[in-house]
Amino acid sequence: MPYINSTLTLKLSEEKKESIKTKLGEIISEIPGKSEEWLMVGFNDNYSLYFRGNKKDKAAFVEIKIFGTAERKYKEIINLKICELFENELSISRDSVYITFTEVQDWGWNGSMF
Repeated sequence: MPYINSTLTLKLSEEKKESIKTKLGEIISEIPGKSEEWLMVGFNDNYSLYFRGNKKDKAAFVEIKIFGTAERKYKEIINLKICELFENELSISRDSVYITFTEVQDWGWNGSMF
């Protein structure tokens, strides 16, 4: 079960959220065994982000959590594709997109553990 949470300085329309959510579903499939079928996506938009003491006009902080592990090469592909997505869809330059990956060993759902 992957989870992608995007904290953005921009306000997103529901249509834009839907579009990005769908594309994130395609991107997560770069990791073997992961797909949109189990993907959870969240958006914190219209958020203030500061870097080096300066407020960013257009920026994104993306947190990706995956159940289990993934090779670094897949994380590099996802990193690049998310940067391209946010640049193309939201005009956020790649140098203002920050991404973290967390591999989770214990993940609960529906009253039990995966």
